[in-house]
Amino acid sequence: MGPTIKIENLTMFRSQRQVLDRVTMTVAGGEIVCLLGPSGSGKSSLLRCVNRLAEPPVGTVFVDDVDVTTMDVLQLRRQVGMVFQQVALFPGTVADNVGYGAALQKRSLRQRSEQALSPQDITHLLHLADLPAELAQQDSHALSGGQAQRVAIARTLATEPSALLLDEPTSALDPASTKHVEETMLRLRQTLGLTLLWVTHNPDQARRVADRIVLLVNGRLEDEGTPEHLFREGSTHLAATFAAGDLE
Repeated sequence: MGPTIKIENLTMFRSQRQVLDRVTMTVAGGEIVCLLGPSGSGKSSLLRCVNRLAEPPVGTVFVDDVDVTTMDVLQLRRQVGMVFQQVALFPGTVADNVGYGAALQKRSLRQRSEQALSPQDITHLLHLADLPAELAQQDSHALSGGQAQRVAIARTLATEPSALLLDEPTSALDPASTKHVEETMLRLRQTLGLTLLWVTHNPDQARRVADRIVLLVNGRLEDEGTPEHLFREGSTHLAATFAAGDLE
């Protein structure tokens, strides 16, 4: 089972502008929580604090009760992997890309080009990301958008994380590819017990994938609960308005 992620009274400023305002929330081990809200609401800033791509204040972000600011950054990012909105695959084969992160961990700087994973490892990781084994030797730049995003997921899984941070991983994909990535992530949670914190501005996606939804607006946690609670009951006027698609 993946770790529990706790956010306690997280406040953050960027260029003298407050982007997060005393946010407190918990993602239980093995749970999928969606951070939902309009653009500029602080969703990505919160996500980046969890694995210290943005440095959180001491005593505000915890992974299994350990303050992330006390952890070795590389160790933290191995445990808590991240999948970004923009896929950044480098020239080479799919296998080269999938094995890249593991190679950096296991080999010296001069040996970065050497693959640290066996062909069997690559096949297994592609399978986890719902990609065929024969894709391993295909050029990375020949992939569709959906395939490239799932290769990025496989590359993240190569470091054996127990939690994943997903920063709008389907926002640039067509509906069919979006569904495929969603199904892949749901299956990974089921088979590996991963904890998932998933940023989206799409209420329909949050409704499909989340165990719980946290609604952020202007850096503040405005509401949280199950999809049924937020979308059917409309527990606050703001939540009901956003659920209806009227909040931009």
